[in-house]
Amino acid sequence: MKKKILIIEDYNNIVEILTMRLNAMGYEVISAKDGQEGLTLARKKKPDLIVLDVMLPKMNGYKISRLLKFDSRYKDIPIIMLTSRETKRDEQIGLETGADEYVYKSDRTGKLLKTIRHFLDSTPVSVG
Repeated sequence: MKKKILIIEDYNNIVEILTMRLNAMGYEVISAKDGQEGLTLARKKKPDLIVLDVMLPKMNGYKISRLLKFDSRYKDIPIIMLTSRETKRDEQIGLETGADEYVYKSDRTGKLLKTIRHFLDSTPVSVG
């Protein structure tokens, strides 16, 4: 069974590129274009990992992360914040609200894909 990744991101080109790369790596990908839809999908689909933008319509990524990480049903889902907000303060807020990793969109080192692989190779597949 393929591991499921939820991408919550409002820029279509980022979603398309990530979806192609992650599908090629053998993952199932679902996506949401705004924060409210993302939170609903996370609760409904219970993905194995979430890639989460910070600046989103309807609800920001910090709030989504906090709502999921402080709920016992979803707290074990790894959350990787992928964002253009590159200050140390933004990163600190992301980690304080529950993100497991904070990755900059400008990072060209492949850190996002390596981080996803790290979490999913050590995370059991969700049932449901």
